[in-house]
Amino acid sequence: MNKIKLNDGNEIPLLGLGTYDIRGEDVNKAIGYAFETGYRHIDTAKSYYNEEEIGAAIKNNSIPRDEIFITTKLDNDDHGYKEAIKGLEKSLSKLQMDYVDLYLIHWPSNGKRIETWEAFEYLQQKGVIKSIGVSNFTVKHLQELLDNCEAPPAINQIEFNPFVYQKDIADFCKEKDIRIEAYTPIARMQKFDDEDIQNISEKYGKTPAQILLRWNLQHDAIVIPKSSNKERIIENSKIFDFEISEDDMKILNSKNENLRLSADPHLIK
Repeated sequence: MNKIKLNDGNEIPLLGLGTYDIRGEDVNKAIGYAFETGYRHIDTAKSYYNEEEIGAAIKNNSIPRDEIFITTKLDNDDHGYKEAIKGLEKSLSKLQMDYVDLYLIHWPSNGKRIETWEAFEYLQQKGVIKSIGVSNFTVKHLQELLDNCEAPPAINQIEFNPFVYQKDIADFCKEKDIRIEAYTPIARMQKFDDEDIQNISEKYGKTPAQILLRWNLQHDAIVIPKSSNKERIIENSKIFDFEISEDDMKILNSKNENLRLSADPHLIK
């Protein structure tokens, strides 16, 4: 799978498997399908309640650990310096791993963001996290962090697709050399019947999911579409063999309607 370099020098695959709301035996199947297809990037979080299953699924496969990129996220209840350290320890125990490749602050919880980030910096120096980042951070949250940190975040994972085109955050991250990572990159399939999506899909001989994922790639976003379906996992991987024209990108860029499928982080002070 194609990789890009982060601001800390580490590399991350541009395509990963999202695992939100995938539980039990479905986790093992999804990861098996993903590895067979060539994925080497798995995204989870403490709040997904599947870290144990993911750790077990990875153990069940023969792919060497150093070839797999694993992301997990700090829960809102674990903000604070000591709490963040304990939070990672619990995640590592469930994942049966000595380190994670990327650890994210899942939400910019009030009050303890800077203290939490200091713990992230310490854990990165200790080697139990390769790269550190954030999720659902607005421009305001990012600027606050940059004003108070030594190591800038490598990633900001946000809702990102043509129907929630957060251009201000994307532009700010690009300026600060922070990579955006798109969750809900295909808007949970809610807009597949949109007329423009249908027309562009037909033009390129690609599915709506592939068009939306490609749109993300052309905005320099890493994508982590969630699926436990073998055919969709394979379909989602076939996004590196075509390019959407500038004119068609403009059409897609015009689709923003602030279609949020998660909470709005702008409401967090």
